[in-house]
Formats: sequence, C-alpha cells, structure tokens
Amino acid sequence: MWQLSRAYRMASFCLISLAAAAVSPATGDMADTVDMMWGNTQVLYDSSSGRQTVSLSLDRWTTSAFRSKSTYLFGRFDVDIKLVPRDSAGTVTTVYMVTEGPWQYHDEIDLEFLGNTTGEPYTLHTNIYARGKGDREMQYRLWFDPTEDFNTYSIIWNPHMILILVNGVPLRRMKNRMRDDTPFPLFQPMRLYASIWDADEWATQGGRIKTDWSHGPFTAFFRNYTANACVPYNRAWICGQGSGDSSWFNQELDEEGQQKLSEVNGRNKIYDYCTDSRRFPSGYPPECGSQ
Repeated sequence: MWQLSRAYRMASFCLISLAAAAVSPATGDMADTVDMMWGNTQVLYDSSSGRQTVSLSLDRWTTSAFRSKSTYLFGRFDVDIKLVPRDSAGTVTTVYMVTEGPWQYHDEIDLEFLGNTTGEPYTLHTNIYARGKGDREMQYRLWFDPTEDFNTYSIIWNPHMILILVNGVPLRRMKNRMRDDTPFPLFQPMRLYASIWDADEWATQGGRIKTDWSHGPFTAFFRNYTANACVPYNRAWICGQGSGDSSWFNQELDEEGQQKLSEVNGRNKIYDYCTDSRRFPSGYPPECGSQ
C-alpha cells in the first residue's frame, strides 16, 4: 500500500510540474536525444526534410542499437520507422522501454517487428513486463507494408494505462489494475532502446525459416523520435519536456478510441495470451478480463 500511495504522490507531483515547468518545443535531432551504442549504427542527414535519420544494420557478426539519453517516468514516445525490406526472415527490429534495476523489479514495454520472407506481412510482437513478470504477449499483422515508407509507432505510458499506437491508431492497451494486485509499471523510470538482431530460432514461422545472410546487411531506419515525458531534474521529475502537450498524462481511451481498438484487434490480432488455454489451463491472468 505504501508503494501505491508513493507512486500516486509522485504522479501528482509530475502533474503539478506540468504547469510549473518551463516547456520548450522538441526541435533536437536524433543525435541530440539518443546515444549510439554498438554495431553499424549511423546518423544520416536528410536534405529534403532537414532532419536526421538513424540507420541500424545487422550482418552475420554484428547487431546495432541506440538508446535515449534520458530515462523517463511516464510519457508519450513517438518514433518513425522504416523496416527492413524484401527477405528479412530471422531478423527482429525492436523499440522497447526498459528499467535498469534488478530483474525481480524489471519493467519493460516491447515492440518487436518479426522479419518475413518476401511477400509475407510483418508481425508486430508486443509484450509488457511489470515487477519482473512478463508473458503478456500479443501479436498483430500490420495492415500496410512497413518497408515502403516511414510509419509512426507510439507508446503512451501514464499512471492509468499503457497504450501502443500505430500511425495514431490504438493497437494494444493495458490498464493499471494494481488495486487488484496486478503488477503495472508505475514506480521505476525506463529508458527507450532500439535495436536490430538475429533471432532465427523463433522469429519467422516459429523458427522454421532461417536468416539468409546473402540478403544482408539488413537495415532499418528511424527518424523523428520525440519524448514528451517526465524526465529527472536533480531529485525531482519534471513532466512535459518536449512538445509541451501534456494531454498524455491523464489520457484514457474514449468511446471512439475503444471502438478503433476493438476493430483493429478483430482484424489484425493473431495471438493473445489471454485466449491461450494451453498456457493457462487453470484460468487466465486477472488482467485479461479488462484490457
């Protein structure tokens, strides 16, 4: 109960700080907001838009990754991604948020784009960890070709819910049900990462299709990363750094949003842990009744 009360006090402080903090528009380039980590990670300059694009490449020997310079406690995070074209079987391109503490308190929000053979649709694999517990997988077929152009993928994380959106369309929601003893990422800051790596033991058709390195290197592109979020300042958390729009903090899905979520799930969801009776023969996890 103390932790829950402490979290809500922290959330209230962030909300107050929204009005008190000086907020400036997010105009920085990718290199200003993320750290290049390892592998063949390059910063490219797009002369037509005047903005930077980061490329992550995978070959037989090296993965690639970048991460946000800041950690965050709640926020809205948007990034445009253009995925690996043609035969990308066995590869996984990821955007995820993760804590940096011990595993037993581990929180994480995963978006993993599973590569495919030419002509087949990409699968978006999502998972959410809270207090070290994951196994909340949901998978979706994207309704467009994510390799032809950039598309916007978003995470809204506030004290009420986690919401994943694709081009502004709600795809997955997890409500905060901590009052029902369901773990929810509420106490710890997370950092955003992006990476590309080889997972041909499971990524494409359950691992039946392996990575064909003759098609490599495999490259994905990222641009327009923005984080309108609570960021650390000395010992306090200041919200609203970024575009200045603080609506994400108390955002919940209205009736129209819930209808869109239902429609997308009906058409595009291909796996849901909440309906997998083989994994949960004794009953589904409690959060499955109200996502």
